[in-house]
Amino acid sequence: MKKTVKIPFLTSFVLSGLISFAQESSSDVKSKMLARAAALQLKTTYKAPPGDALSHNTAGYAKIMCSAVFITGLTPEFAAENVGYFTAPFAERAKVGKPKIDYEKKTVSIEIPNGITRTAIYTEGQGCITLSEGRNSLYFKPIKISRNLPDATTTPWPMGDKLPTTDMSSNIDMNKVKQAEDSAFTPAEAHTAAFVVTYKGRIIAEKYGEGTTKNTPLESWSMGKSLSATIMGILIKQGVYKLEQPAPIPQWQGKGDGRANIRIMDLMHMSSGLYCRAPGDPDYDRSLGYPDHMYLYTGGINSFEYAANLPQQYPPNRVGRYRNCDPVLINYLNRLGIEGKGENYHRFPQKELFDKIGIRTMVMETDPYGNFLTQGYEFSSARDWARLGNLYLQEGVWNGEQILPEGFTKFVSTLAEPWVADGLPIYGGLFWINGNGGLPIPKDAYLMRGAGGQSVTIIPSHDLVIVRLGHYKGSVQREDEKSLNKAYTLMMEAVPEKKK
Repeated sequence: MKKTVKIPFLTSFVLSGLISFAQESSSDVKSKMLARAAALQLKTTYKAPPGDALSHNTAGYAKIMCSAVFITGLTPEFAAENVGYFTAPFAERAKVGKPKIDYEKKTVSIEIPNGITRTAIYTEGQGCITLSEGRNSLYFKPIKISRNLPDATTTPWPMGDKLPTTDMSSNIDMNKVKQAEDSAFTPAEAHTAAFVVTYKGRIIAEKYGEGTTKNTPLESWSMGKSLSATIMGILIKQGVYKLEQPAPIPQWQGKGDGRANIRIMDLMHMSSGLYCRAPGDPDYDRSLGYPDHMYLYTGGINSFEYAANLPQQYPPNRVGRYRNCDPVLINYLNRLGIEGKGENYHRFPQKELFDKIGIRTMVMETDPYGNFLTQGYEFSSARDWARLGNLYLQEGVWNGEQILPEGFTKFVSTLAEPWVADGLPIYGGLFWINGNGGLPIPKDAYLMRGAGGQSVTIIPSHDLVIVRLGHYKGSVQREDEKSLNKAYTLMMEAVPEKKK
């Protein structure tokens, strides 16, 4: 029997079900990755992000609390205990003051022992935003996002929330579907808040935790990377970009700048080679300072400018690393492309994507300069994530319109060569892939994934989309994984593979 081994240097940051290897120890895999990276590494001097780590962590804490209270509607007590572990570890929260919530101004402020206060402010259009250290205002003017959609209560699913009455369960074991639904919430330590399953686009399972409804925008974390990819796909469909072209980042256009060779598809594959330290790196060294990966959330900076000025660590398209700089730069290109078309950057996703597929609850948060931070700062309901998942299941077509370019869903769901070369057949184009069979679902499955078990799982061979959202307490036991894996197993038993 093959022995499955989990890889601890990645399991601490991403869901570990995909990070498994047969008949090979984690130390062997890690050693091979490090040796390969060392042979490719360029002569680059690393410089850690500026500022104090406690200040950064506290900024993350304030933003998390702001979003939990003013977007999701959680109580401050629950949010402080159960939300957003990785951008504000509990040990760091214990070092600072209690969050002060101003319900009139819609701000959350937290004081650090050195007297500095970090603040996040709620805006109606762009969600909660971390203010730069020492400032009390943003660098841009937020705008309200209007939605051009009919009344959801009277509009049939999927454009609205009125579910059909016709039965689709003739070839489905609905008893096992119900068991899967219940398993997603068991045990309570899984902190599951929402579970929605669609079969051939129709909802066949749906359950919510206490205080959550079909309209509740929930934390989604890195599922937003796949949303960033989707906006890029729309721009490609509109002729603004091509996957194969060198990424037209303005900061890379100087003579002899090797970064000019980084293609858009390299950024999508998280294989740009930029020097952007992340806790998931196999050689991550905490002593080198606060990681760039986290700073792009918590720094209160112009995230696009910071990521664009990172040096190269490796040549592009050679080494796969889960680092926020790459999706941040996809967002940068999205902004350049949208504004280059003369359109409003903040309204574009609703106009060109969400209005077309019935999404009403999505909140895309920004840095204080108004740049989307949808490498992980976005909130939406489980039903709306199911809609986005079904856009991919339908190969980018919705109501007869080809929203994403032909072949785009195949691109995002195809294994990225640099990751395969590193022995990690698990990543595509800002989507995770079950390429090593680490999850109890078919290998054709691909996923939007986020910290704490957030996921949209697209299984073409079964016509399924499975959405699971929950709160991220940071538990070592990872009960969210265990419960979802059990639900996966039951759903595979309940829904037959479609005929080829």
